[in-house]
Amino acid sequence: MLMGSVLIIPGLAIRALASGHVRKNEHLATSGPYAYTRNPLYLGSLILAVGFAISARNWWIGAGLVLMFLAIYLPVIRGEEAFLGKQFPEFAEYARRVPRLLPGLSSLSGGGTFSWDLYWQHREYNATLGAVAMMAALAAKLAWIP
Repeated sequence: MLMGSVLIIPGLAIRALASGHVRKNEHLATSGPYAYTRNPLYLGSLILAVGFAISARNWWIGAGLVLMFLAIYLPVIRGEEAFLGKQFPEFAEYARRVPRLLPGLSSLSGGGTFSWDLYWQHREYNATLGAVAMMAALAAKLAWIP
């Protein structure tokens, strides 16, 4: 379970940082983690999923999570990018410079100001609460089932 936690915590941190930089449908987010990946929330979710799969010690769960990610998130990402391209003229240049999912080193500044108000508004704390509940369930499973 400890090995999975090594990924779960950074996954939560990436999601938290991203939620404090995005003003949905108002401005194109390009600061913070958005300077390195266009989809830090999804990247954080993917890292979380891999962490939970490792913690569960079950390759079937891991394979299922990866398949679900590909089947669900990739079409969603493409749809969101189409929307952002129409909503924000600067999106084309941003998309040219910043990778879709896996982080890269871009010429964009990673700066910008993190907003706790946005974090709370987006209710990102729910991801942390859910992760804690899942880890507790996995710990209980490991304690009762060798």
